[in-house]
Amino acid sequence: MEIKEFAIKIGKAIEKELGEEYEVSIREVMKNNSVMLTGIMISDKIQNVVPTIYLDGFWTEYESGTPMSLVVSKVINLYIRQKPKSDVDISFFTDYKQVRERICYRLIGRENNEKLLEDIPYIEFYDLAICFFYAYEGEELGEGSILIRKSHMETWNVTISELFDRATVNTPKLFPWECQKIDALLEEPVELAGNGEISSILQEVPMRVLSNQKRIYGAGCILYPSVLQQLAVEQGGNYYILPSSIHEVILLKDLGNEDEDRLKWMIYHINREAVENEEVLSDSLYYYDFAQKIVSKI
Repeated sequence: MEIKEFAIKIGKAIEKELGEEYEVSIREVMKNNSVMLTGIMISDKIQNVVPTIYLDGFWTEYESGTPMSLVVSKVINLYIRQKPKSDVDISFFTDYKQVRERICYRLIGRENNEKLLEDIPYIEFYDLAICFFYAYEGEELGEGSILIRKSHMETWNVTISELFDRATVNTPKLFPWECQKIDALLEEPVELAGNGEISSILQEVPMRVLSNQKRIYGAGCILYPSVLQQLAVEQGGNYYILPSSIHEVILLKDLGNEDEDRLKWMIYHINREAVENEEVLSDSLYYYDFAQKIVSKI
């Protein structure tokens, strides 16, 4: 059974279970790197904000033998947990003065996001794109983000430069950075790769992981003012920047004997063996020059 057919069956089962007071719709959602996910939206016809529940993981469960009835029950329970307790006032989002203090930036790859980039404001950063989002925080929906699109810019009558200036101030404040030894990351339940060569490199070379404290789109920390310079002072010189995912980058001190092709090979294979497609940032290798205070792409 393909996921579209699965989604339709799930939708019909939910409508039957919940009754006529509810409406169910299926939609495809494009995520980072053009990854398409299948979502289901359940509405009680009263509330003005409806959560999207992605079915791809449930489909995998079903394909692995989980009964359809149990999957339907799980989806309904997730909807009950996620739906707002009351209506959400979204009128504030049309007023730039009300959103500007929580406009932030993050990094995504340009090559795999060409269609998305047609619809959003962004700034080129080598093979990456600096794009913008509103960091939502509220009692009804908890924490989340709203991707800023060109239509929002037109409503607010602001420029990309204004968005970037705001985000440069807001992002470090709302998402403080941290840099840890890679050992700390490896102690967490994260599989980097089942590749012996990669494991050997990680053990041989002292590396540090730069991210934000929430570990959400933490690769953007390389854009924070003075952070790379501060880390260069601490590390005692120049270093390589390896984009391990959209959520963090790995910093490797330049000892003068690094095999750059080997590092590129490692980035390429980690992206394919250990990182979800949606979370890949880039296959490129970058370098921070302490004296010139610039990042370059190798």
